[in-house]
Amino acid sequence: MTEITNLSSDLIQLILSLLPIPTLIRVSTVCKLWHSIISSPSFSILSNHSNHPWFFLHGIHNISSKNNQSFAFDPSSNSWFLLPTPQHHHPHQPNTSFIGTNSFFFITAPNFLYTPILHPSWHATPPLHFPRINPLLGVFHDAKGTTISHPKFIVVGGVKFIGNLVDIEDRLDVEIYDPLLGNWDLGPPLPPDFRSGNSSSSLSSALFKGKFYVFEIYSCFVSSFDLHHRVWSEVHTLRPHGVVFSFLVACREMLVLAGVCSLPHGSSSFVLWKVDERTMRFSQIAVMPHDLLCSLFDGDEDDKFASLKCVGLGDLIYVYNEDYHRMYPACVCEIDGESGRCVWRKVPPLPSLMNRFHKVISFCSTVSLHSILRERHGPDLQY
Repeated sequence: MTEITNLSSDLIQLILSLLPIPTLIRVSTVCKLWHSIISSPSFSILSNHSNHPWFFLHGIHNISSKNNQSFAFDPSSNSWFLLPTPQHHHPHQPNTSFIGTNSFFFITAPNFLYTPILHPSWHATPPLHFPRINPLLGVFHDAKGTTISHPKFIVVGGVKFIGNLVDIEDRLDVEIYDPLLGNWDLGPPLPPDFRSGNSSSSLSSALFKGKFYVFEIYSCFVSSFDLHHRVWSEVHTLRPHGVVFSFLVACREMLVLAGVCSLPHGSSSFVLWKVDERTMRFSQIAVMPHDLLCSLFDGDEDDKFASLKCVGLGDLIYVYNEDYHRMYPACVCEIDGESGRCVWRKVPPLPSLMNRFHKVISFCSTVSLHSILRERHGPDLQY
């Protein structure tokens, strides 16, 4: 009988690459050899975790920030984890200034700060030219040859915040931050078709092929900001027949429009459409099974769908109910990049140790082994 210690390093690496991230955290502590294999750059390339981004929920408690909590769902292990909660105490910090996206948490007003999700450590930037609450925020990289540069941040829209007061009339310039240069660059504001004072509560965004797309959930207006040329495209309308409201999501191979549709006989459905980014034409690719949609609610209220939210990345699209009384039930759709086949399933309930929140922030992010294993024992993940 051959023992595992007699296998070649390449074969051990192949075996370990098939394991989900939570299991890899454990096995990285078995011995020095396994830890060195899992920590190596080649292992991150071999493993396929980037196509299965995690789903993050950050709960905000208005009275005491000590009751804030961050959770992450790993689709590979089908498990929720309680994450270290980023604590930042500021007496004038509005909850509407806290945002999460693509590996980072942000505070946008009165000062701009950011921290990695898994290893919270707040970093301050110079002030925004236009401090704001509820903006859209994206994290992108400039590709230069074969080298990927450091992350940059883009801030779009939101409501102007001055001295604890808000101004919904101003159309705010786009602002882009480069951590290496340490300054904010200005770009043109959203096109005038988007009403002033637009916030993340009425907009969704998607980073796709070097462009930052902004989509108005109810009017269905969409425009894209070219991250290289720093200009907005013309405004299009993405409104499938019967759609009530919808969200724009960037998947690995396509832009996806996801939304609630009213059917002729009075019922509703949740539908996914593939969007051609060149022509902005769309075609239906999937409908959520009716029983799965019903499992996200426990009543027949007329406005029950208003609490539905949708985020996605890679090959996954998550749909969840942000109503606390339902404990944030969610489901996920996996889209096969080659065949286009869509498979829906229910996400397991959140851990029972969850606090009560006044607001939840949701987003998807890839989770790299490098970021998890940066510290000796990895982040403080709790099952």
